[in-house]
Amino acid sequence: MEQRKKLVLALLEPGANHAEVCRAHGISRQCGYKWVKRYREQGLSGLEEHSRRPHQSPLRVEGELVLQVLELRGQYPKWGPKKLRQVLSRRGWDMPSVRTVARILDRADVPKRRTGRHKHRAVVTEAPKVVAQAPNELWSADFKGWWKTADERRCEPLTVRDMYSRFVLAIRCMRSTAYRPTQAEFEQLFERCGLPRAIVVDNGTPFGNGQSRLGLTRLSAWWVSLGIEVRHTRPAHPQDNGAHERMHADMALELQMYPEADLQRQQLACEAWQHDFNHVRPHEALDMQVPDDLYRPSKRRYRAPRIVHYPDGMQTRKVSTRGRIHHEGHVYAVGRPFEGYTVGVEPLESHKVRVWFYEKDLGEFSCPAA
Repeated sequence: MEQRKKLVLALLEPGANHAEVCRAHGISRQCGYKWVKRYREQGLSGLEEHSRRPHQSPLRVEGELVLQVLELRGQYPKWGPKKLRQVLSRRGWDMPSVRTVARILDRADVPKRRTGRHKHRAVVTEAPKVVAQAPNELWSADFKGWWKTADERRCEPLTVRDMYSRFVLAIRCMRSTAYRPTQAEFEQLFERCGLPRAIVVDNGTPFGNGQSRLGLTRLSAWWVSLGIEVRHTRPAHPQDNGAHERMHADMALELQMYPEADLQRQQLACEAWQHDFNHVRPHEALDMQVPDDLYRPSKRRYRAPRIVHYPDGMQTRKVSTRGRIHHEGHVYAVGRPFEGYTVGVEPLESHKVRVWFYEKDLGEFSCPAA
């Protein structure tokens, strides 16, 4: 405690350089801010060591909530996670995301509701390759589970990481996981760091869709159009992207447990954490180097989607805003993730075609469209 008193007194000196004082005491800047904040709020008692065990773990779901979800699903077996979440919310529960409700059902081995609307389902059965030999060979991206800032605003951190160097490329506090704002963040990231060869993501919004061809969404289809390979993890297998999940666990304990006053300050705290992770914190997997020692921006510059040239004999069609193409008087439902793009159409037997999206085989399509 005496060392913390000396630290806080040095930091509160008029004109003190926060970074230099923290460096002299062998701690990160964020740790220095934490002790100053505790001293101002609690006085000397705030400098005593507190239990690190959280009052509420952000990585677990309350047991009572799990029981409520399963009980309600038993009453309404045909209802999906969205409806269940809404009903529980009306009953007074401070509900997590729809994805969390779906995960509760999956872990309890509750069969998924089948509607019969989709005949095609993209299922990843093998773990993706997550080993990289050089910077920008493979990135990983995900949304850290949301939390609320002190002003009750929802914070959805988007995180992107280089798999080779462990360099955290971005932590952005988003208001939602919607496609448009997420794409805008990736545009800025690509302009700043260039393009990776591949990106590994899970199957949640806005990265994957099990009902879409190849599991692609509007966001991941856009990546393909830029020449980026998309690798999806297996459903309910977070270990397929274990390094990224471990980073999220660190964020939960070091950021989520100490929410800031508003989104702007939360973003600043995330950026400070990102700086320490990249430039200060040694990594055993990197022989005690820091990620910044190994990372370099990509030489693949960001440009508009590629112009695709399909083989001779293959006809081209532009996908409509409803995700459909017209071919020889018939209509085929390709999928809305591909709307606005030009696809290659390979005629097969009567009323059947094979559709290509750049180098990706989307499979066979029959007419009439469903």
